[in-house]
Amino acid sequence: MIDLRRLHMLRLVHQYGTVTAAAEALHLTPSAVSHHLRELARELKVPLLEPQGRKVRLTPAAYLLIEHADGLLAKWEETLADLESHRAGGAGPLRMCGFTTAVGGLVAPAAGALLRDDPDLTVEIRECDTDVAMGMLAAGETDIAVIEPTPDAPPPGDPRFDREPLLEEALDLIVPAGHPLALRPGVRLEDAAGEPWISVEPAGCAHHQQVMAYCAAAGFTPRIAHNATTWSVIWALVANGLGVSLVPRLAGGPSDQPVVRVPLSGDGVPKRRVLTCVRRGSRGNPLIARGLRALRDAVPDRCGRMAA
Repeated sequence: MIDLRRLHMLRLVHQYGTVTAAAEALHLTPSAVSHHLRELARELKVPLLEPQGRKVRLTPAAYLLIEHADGLLAKWEETLADLESHRAGGAGPLRMCGFTTAVGGLVAPAAGALLRDDPDLTVEIRECDTDVAMGMLAAGETDIAVIEPTPDAPPPGDPRFDREPLLEEALDLIVPAGHPLALRPGVRLEDAAGEPWISVEPAGCAHHQQVMAYCAAAGFTPRIAHNATTWSVIWALVANGLGVSLVPRLAGGPSDQPVVRVPLSGDGVPKRRVLTCVRRGSRGNPLIARGLRALRDAVPDRCGRMAA
């Protein structure tokens, strides 16, 4: 019988382009991944990798296998879901992950609600960027990923994953208390064009690039005066009059900071979509279904819940 883990390894080599990158995603050595792929080729009696300079590339047979592997892996997830439905108890663990504001605003409240409903349930949470979350999901290291569409994420048509819209949230301008924009009705993003800006560290997540794109669409390039890695630091910088910032509705800051959240108006108000993602075929798993329901119930009123 074919080892499904080896099919997954081949899929990751295809996704990441090299054995080394796939091994890193799997927390294995390149030699271990190469060994498993040689064994898979031996079992199937077809070559799967061929040399290309100092690297390797997939053979036509490997691409054909990947097409079928996606369906096999999805069917396996369906099988696990059916088995889970027959288990007694269903104590978990349920593993969920997501980017920073998703964990704080959605995953943590959802997990808390699940544990209050079922104290015997085990929930494991990890905070990570969307590209890392998708890698964990593909590797079977998490069950539910809360993600935002980013250029680094696998495309929507990737057959390994089952995505579902969760919410769409507006981004608000935050300014120091007493700032003129805090007192004006109908503030537009371009009204802050002349302000010093505070942004998430560019290497930290996709938010910096998104802010630059939103401002460009509004007709200006923001002057980034300060960078930070956490929302609490951004709140502190804004509170002390060092600039303004653009933050998603899910993001919150210390309540004792004199910061005003200003909803934006006009055409093209910046918005962000948030999705849930599971391995294809696993949505019927009762434990995963409970987690997905809890996430939908955790969507705050200030965000727009999207139809499944």
